[in-house]
Amino acid sequence: MNRYFWILGGFAALVVLLAIGLNLNPRDVPSPLVGKPAPAFSLNVLAKPDTTLGPKDMQGKVWLLNVWASWCISCRQEHPVLVNFSKSSKVPLIGLNYKEVRGDGEFDMGKMSAADEKKLAFERAEKWLATHGNPYTLTVMDLDGRVGIDYGVYGVPETYVIDKTGVIRMKHTGPITPDVLSGKILPLIAELDK
Repeated sequence: MNRYFWILGGFAALVVLLAIGLNLNPRDVPSPLVGKPAPAFSLNVLAKPDTTLGPKDMQGKVWLLNVWASWCISCRQEHPVLVNFSKSSKVPLIGLNYKEVRGDGEFDMGKMSAADEKKLAFERAEKWLATHGNPYTLTVMDLDGRVGIDYGVYGVPETYVIDKTGVIRMKHTGPITPDVLSGKILPLIAELDK
């Protein structure tokens, strides 16, 4: 009798755990960086390749860092949301173009020089933004993806909300939808911008 009680109890616990797991969003990946300073970087700016930008330059502002690439299918889904968001000019939206050439999989990087990769990456990113609209205050180029690694990027798109002191306050994995923007990001921005 006691043995059946333990089997039944174990089965009930398994059912409860499965029910909880099925109700979780698989895109909600916790980030150990939330509540910590945004990792430093200094990357070339797309529109001005001779200049650089990093989190230090954004001190004193609430801002968003959106990781994207022209080869990213999900980025196309969120892009109109970002374009509309940029029209409101609530906060700066900085684009982090992630592995524009290396991430595509179309190119043999063993046969491409660093100069050729940089030239091609800038051309592709500029063309994509000219075609689809440019919601970004600035875009910086993470050609080799090292900054993405520092930020714990799992895949594109991802977006970080960073406060005035340079601390990451939120990470969103996957495309930003109108619901995510209005229900999570904008209220957080309003709170941080006080």
